[in-house]
Amino acid sequence: MRFQGKISDWNDDKGYGFVEPNGGGERTFIHIKSFKSKTRRPANGDMVIYEVAKDNRQRSNAINVSYPHEQSNSTKRSGSNVSLVWPLLFMSSLLALTLFQRIPVFLLIVYASLSGMTFIAYAIDKHAAQNNHWRTQESTLHLLALLGGWPGALSAQQVLRHKSAKVEFRQVFWVTVFLNLLLLCGLTMTDPGRAILGTVTTEILHLIAPWA
Repeated sequence: MRFQGKISDWNDDKGYGFVEPNGGGERTFIHIKSFKSKTRRPANGDMVIYEVAKDNRQRSNAINVSYPHEQSNSTKRSGSNVSLVWPLLFMSSLLALTLFQRIPVFLLIVYASLSGMTFIAYAIDKHAAQNNHWRTQESTLHLLALLGGWPGALSAQQVLRHKSAKVEFRQVFWVTVFLNLLLLCGLTMTDPGRAILGTVTTEILHLIAPWA
């Protein structure tokens, strides 16, 4: 069980003190070695998150100690890693369906190309924002996502940390993802959709035949 409390009676020369839990209760011994991060020295009044364990003499000791902001950053990193799984999983699924000839190869090419273009568009927009240059319109970024570039957009949001905190933008973005997946299902799982894909594939083959 994890607790949150405030450091008191800290002796920096010896590297130990006590932590008083929020809401009252018995204070707990805390040692510098119990901190996960060594980025800075603890001080009186610092808020910490910790667990409690008993030593050989049955005395309470704080273990696995961290600062609240470190917990927050860890959660954000974890969320970012999870978010990056979705575009990778989606593109891997498209590749597998292509290899098993369940969808035409041009569909995979379209998603891969648009995702690359969208990632670049995010990178350009972030650079423009940092240097007070002309920005890419949000409607353009949403259109690219809607057409099939959303895996690249989601990757850019996490890797570049761009457009990842603006609530309104994210809400519209997820609507474009939903609409795109709905369209994809319609094209690949219904008879009219498969007929359209077949016609488009035939036309593309006719166009590239002279160059083959």
